[in-house]
Amino acid sequence: MEGKNISSSSPKAMEKSLEICTDSQLQDVFKRTGTIWTAMAHIITGVIGAGVLSLAWSTAQLGWVAGPLAILAFAAITQISILLVCDCYRSPHPAHGPTRNRSFIQAVDFFLGKKQQTICGIFVLESFYGCGIAYTIVTASSVKAILRSDCYHDNGRESSCNYGNNMFMLLFGITQIVVSQIPDFHNMTWLSVVAAIMSFTYAFIGVGLGFSTVVGNRKIKGSIGGISTDTSAKKVWLVLQAIGDIAFSYPYTQIVLEIQDTLKSPPPENRTMKKATMAAILITTFFYLCCGCFGYAAFGDQTPGNLLTGFGFYEPYWLVDLANACIILHLIGGYQVYSQPVFAFAERWLTEKFPNSAFVNKFYTCKLPLLPAFQLNMLRLCFRTAYVISTTGIAMIFPYFNQVLGVLGALNFWPIAVYFPVEMYFVQSRTAAWSRKWLLLQGFSMFCLILSVVGLIGSVQGLLTAKFRS
Repeated sequence: MEGKNISSSSPKAMEKSLEICTDSQLQDVFKRTGTIWTAMAHIITGVIGAGVLSLAWSTAQLGWVAGPLAILAFAAITQISILLVCDCYRSPHPAHGPTRNRSFIQAVDFFLGKKQQTICGIFVLESFYGCGIAYTIVTASSVKAILRSDCYHDNGRESSCNYGNNMFMLLFGITQIVVSQIPDFHNMTWLSVVAAIMSFTYAFIGVGLGFSTVVGNRKIKGSIGGISTDTSAKKVWLVLQAIGDIAFSYPYTQIVLEIQDTLKSPPPENRTMKKATMAAILITTFFYLCCGCFGYAAFGDQTPGNLLTGFGFYEPYWLVDLANACIILHLIGGYQVYSQPVFAFAERWLTEKFPNSAFVNKFYTCKLPLLPAFQLNMLRLCFRTAYVISTTGIAMIFPYFNQVLGVLGALNFWPIAVYFPVEMYFVQSRTAAWSRKWLLLQGFSMFCLILSVVGLIGSVQGLLTAKFRS
């Protein structure tokens, strides 16, 4: 194993190294080769994930009118916010020419200043971290679902087929420790493509199973008002939690600029990204509506919290197994889509903070049998391993699918998906205060703030109730 201390190398050597460099160096190190198709793969990998599995339950809480309308409303809100963010990738810099804002946090710093960047950074990093926790929970549920599906098939539906969560969460964590050593977004297009294929597959299966169940029932279950409850207060809590779950399923604002930074130009990156995001939102909304509506139509008041692991579907068991296997493979990639920006941010900050540290800057060339040579860095190995361990540990403490998704969705929806994109757009487009556009976007922001607050209240109440009952 050969070591090389990058911190003592010449500037030219540093530009060719694999360390986390400054932003200006990174613009030269990476060759951007992404297209609209790779961008769509990254987006679909990040969007169609754990959230789609809860949409049938959310639709069941809201009913046949409010449920589909809520899905469409969040799709429209997400599309608006992404269009605003896409134009913030390149910004004219008076001293150094056009500047690339390679991350959402960097763009907030450029347009809104350090104080806003700090606030934004807390929300963005927390949202990435929360997705890691949610994906760990869902993966364990899918592994259990495969085992239970086989058990029910072999022993009958009345059999006791119970399995714990912790072992499967640990196995997922170990897998992520290995996969997390992929250096950055520029080296994981293949993983996003595989994950996107998996997400399409299990979404198709979920839609197909729901449709076939509706046909088999020969009726559409559900009602305009949604699931009935014992008390009005319980109904309100569930409706608010459903709003939080839908909010979790859509926004990917915090990874837009990282994805846009992989695109080649010409054509301009913002133009390509806008086309990619419009196509991806249309595709995901179609699947979301189908999963949510067919799931509710199939099961009515018995709609499970997770469409593919709640065992509304028993047969064909092999298809249920295939869907859950696809979920597992997809979330392995999805975890990385949301973790890589955290890794890049932390490692870049530590590199600038400790430029002479061998632990931070020294890379080793390693070669294992049957594998290509790769670069090993102790900071990357230790930090990323600790990160995965922490997300796995919290998932083991709070293994509540719908409640965790609701809290994460509602907490991050307004600040990340609405407030910062709107405020950056005001600066970037030089929108005058109290103009018609300014008033419309401020009204849009206030409406989304109300949605976030009520969704967060309902989801926190649901999470605390689930924890006390366990």
